[in-house]
Amino acid sequence: MEFRDYYKILGISKTATTDEIKKAFRSLAVKYHPDRNKGKDAENKFKEISEAYEVLSDPEKRKKYDNLGSSWNSYRQTGGDAQNFDWSEWFGTSQAGRKRKGGGLGGFSDMFDSGNVSDFFKNIFGEGFVQRTGFRQPPKKGTDTVVEIDITLAEAFSGTQRLIQIDEQKIDMKIKPGVTDGQSLKITGKGTSGKHGGTTGDLIIKLNVKPHSKVERTGDDLHIEVPVDLYKAILGGSTKLKTFGGTINLKIPAGTQNGTVLKLKKQGMPKYNNPTERGDLYAKILVNIPQNLSQEEKELFEKLKVLRK
Repeated sequence: MEFRDYYKILGISKTATTDEIKKAFRSLAVKYHPDRNKGKDAENKFKEISEAYEVLSDPEKRKKYDNLGSSWNSYRQTGGDAQNFDWSEWFGTSQAGRKRKGGGLGGFSDMFDSGNVSDFFKNIFGEGFVQRTGFRQPPKKGTDTVVEIDITLAEAFSGTQRLIQIDEQKIDMKIKPGVTDGQSLKITGKGTSGKHGGTTGDLIIKLNVKPHSKVERTGDDLHIEVPVDLYKAILGGSTKLKTFGGTINLKIPAGTQNGTVLKLKKQGMPKYNNPTERGDLYAKILVNIPQNLSQEEKELFEKLKVLRK
């Protein structure tokens, strides 16, 4: 067993007053409290400072601890091996200690239990003390519940809703226009319950936007392929496009080449959280070359070839 320097843990001198001890503890407790600092090291640090405060803020335990510290230092100064120090005369019993009131710290000081305090604390101040004081673990937020939902690209365009059932609870989840594949939506406080007074976790909705067979999405822009017959590509004209937002008229300029991409501004996906703004729609023209020409059609193309020379 190792000696624990509670003064060092709180960053105070051995002559610190009760108010100085309380002030040091409060400052460190706020910094390392699990609700504010989620790291594992922070949780362990919080347990350390809680244990140190529990001893140093109680006059009887502090006196015993100071006497032990004096004996320990004298032993080490004479060259004594730490492994051979006689701890037995300092061990507490199941009757050791007494229940201490909160001391006006809003419950900070009673946030650890017998599973959290060190062997040093248990041995010196007694297991029974820990059990009688009813110390509890630091509040822990409940875990988040993650649910995956599949939606179509059309639903991502217009927005949709899903009825989600978590145990006995039904939640009507509204999904706004413009969501993206893999996007997570959060409903606060709908996860699992917290422990030791901790807050309830959240419900996390992960969206899977299924690929569309004819429309490809890049950010807020949409890409489609539009078949156009040869004559319309040569002479120009228009064609009707069915989009998620309705049917629109696409103008085909005369002389449009195969593979030409036409841009339709603000005909793409709505922008999430700002649905009045939209991306663009890009239409790639695929010119259809006629097959199985009649004799007359072949002759006309031959005449056209001569005219183009």
